[in-house]
Amino acid sequence: MSALDWIVLLLSLASIVGYGLYKSRGTQNMETYLKGDHSIPWYMVGLSIMATQASAITFLSAPGQAYTDGMRFVQYYFGLPIAMVVLCIFFLPIYHRLNVYTAYEYLENRFDQKTRVFTSLLFLTQRGLASGLTLYAPSLILSALLGWNIYYTNLFIGSIVIAYTVAGGSKAVSYTHLQQMSIIFIGMFLAGYMIVKLLPEDIGFTDAVKMGGKLGKMNVIDWNFDLNNKYNIWSGLIGGFFLALSYFGTDQSQVSRYISAKDLKQSRMGLLMNGFIKVPMQFFILLIGVLLFVFYQFKPAPLFFNNNETQKLEASIYAKDWQQLNTQHQALFEKRKSAAIGLNQGIKAGDDAAITSHQGVLVQSEKDLQKLRKQATDLMKLNDPKAETNDTNYVFLRYVIDYLPHGLIGLLIAVIFAASMQSKSAELNALASCTMVDIYKRSFNKNASEAHYLKASKWATGLWGLYAIGVAMFANKLGSLIEAVNVLGSLFYGTILGIFLVAFMFKQIKGASAFYAAIIAESMVLSLYFYTDISFLWFNLVGSFLVIAFSFLIHFGSMLKTETNT
Repeated sequence: MSALDWIVLLLSLASIVGYGLYKSRGTQNMETYLKGDHSIPWYMVGLSIMATQASAITFLSAPGQAYTDGMRFVQYYFGLPIAMVVLCIFFLPIYHRLNVYTAYEYLENRFDQKTRVFTSLLFLTQRGLASGLTLYAPSLILSALLGWNIYYTNLFIGSIVIAYTVAGGSKAVSYTHLQQMSIIFIGMFLAGYMIVKLLPEDIGFTDAVKMGGKLGKMNVIDWNFDLNNKYNIWSGLIGGFFLALSYFGTDQSQVSRYISAKDLKQSRMGLLMNGFIKVPMQFFILLIGVLLFVFYQFKPAPLFFNNNETQKLEASIYAKDWQQLNTQHQALFEKRKSAAIGLNQGIKAGDDAAITSHQGVLVQSEKDLQKLRKQATDLMKLNDPKAETNDTNYVFLRYVIDYLPHGLIGLLIAVIFAASMQSKSAELNALASCTMVDIYKRSFNKNASEAHYLKASKWATGLWGLYAIGVAMFANKLGSLIEAVNVLGSLFYGTILGIFLVAFMFKQIKGASAFYAAIIAESMVLSLYFYTDISFLWFNLVGSFLVIAFSFLIHFGSMLKTETNT
């Protein structure tokens, strides 16, 4: 990175932190610190909801996901708008009427303390681990591509987030999200614009999209119903709906965003804003990956995108073999480039024969490329059995480093930091809220002063931040990070949602039935993950259904037992 890149990066980060601390000054009690002062307008709520979900993983991994697998990942979000409507109708009125700090307070009023604590612990387990992954992801990739020490990168990002989240609380989180999302939108738009600008002069945006479609990357909708297929219209609408309903309706990192709004109307408008904008936003981010795939038909791409692993090969006894693979890769690129030019010309001329011919060459070239990549990763594993052989997460940032002008590189690196910071800060605030309200204040210290609870809330925020840094330090290789985080969520969200659905919909079910049903359901979901190939999106539906089903079985079983005894 040049001096200009560093200036842009540091100014961006300083403006985010400074603005958040300025807007959150004067926080004097736990309610304001954890919930804000109910002064957040709807558009800030909407941006904050989106920012909390859109971690650095989204912007690092999603383009690489589309580069390798096409657009079908966007189906994962199709159930989200429907979930927003359901939340606005059923969930939000309850949270606002009860004036809760956390979503789990309601469960004690409805069931009992043990159900509230168990659900809180499920959330703390899932979100605590996820917070480490959202920190680890950008640190891993930035360290590999820029040569930064990953441990220092973890500490740098984590320390900044801990500092302004501890100092400013919920309001700092919400107000910094506005700037962070602004930087992210600008940076990602410029990244997409530059891809098209750097294409050959006779290829525009529409031409690139058409080429992406001919090469199988615009696979937006898959109508085939298959439980083992990760992404199709059915898993997206059904599994995605239940995941979104659980995440936005019961995950404290999201609930804390919209309960800080001025009133119920503002909360609803913020959620609906998220429902309207989220799918197009994800579509655009994935489309960047498709454009990048087309871009690399005309511009040289590395054989392997993780520069850290290729440098190790270049310094190893396999350096000559690696060089031979690169020579073959260069020859294959020239063949692919010629066919790509022909394909573009055929599309413009409407020449079906030319399209089919050049399309076939490019499809075969892609298969040949994958064979070369397989040989390359085999060399990496021979050289280092622990080598990271999945480079999906490195595709986009490698393009940024190799092709974008200085200054814009700094802005895109700032995007990565901003995205990591925005999700981390919301997670820490949510983890602290849940720890303080559901665990500490409820079970350990019920009658302390406001000053004590405010101080304890700041300590809880800081300790969860250190925990996240610790998880990041010891995180293992995760493959596609955007999948890894969503898999982790799906292991717990179905059970959590099931508990809330029982609470909302089935008034005859009591606490003990819901509590034991949740334990059984969570055990079965984890078993499905470890012992079957069912797509993770279905775990959200399965977990919810199992909690409801077992709640009824246990409830009626206890009723029969009572009748028998009497």
